[in-house]
Amino acid sequence: MSQSISEETFTLVTKDFQLPEIKEEFSEEKALLILTKAISQLMDRNLERLLQVCYRVDLAENKLKQILHESEPDHVAADLAKALWERQKIKVEIRRRYSQG
Repeated sequence: MSQSISEETFTLVTKDFQLPEIKEEFSEEKALLILTKAISQLMDRNLERLLQVCYRVDLAENKLKQILHESEPDHVAADLAKALWERQKIKVEIRRRYSQG
């Protein structure tokens, strides 16, 4: 059985952040919580690596700056997780669309 778009997105994000796998039933909400926690830890311990991942994932620079400067301090990690998730999800959808041809 092939992975859902969300599961494939989680696989991509896992490579970038070395996330633990989800042992129970997969959900996008659980994946975003895990990603948010990883981003929060990187913000505290290794901001340079976090920025490198954002660059590699090709998150728009203006989107990154907007999140870093305009999000509430308590929501920066969650907002960044959502933005990175959406960017990777778009990549998965594009790959699927062009691999079917």
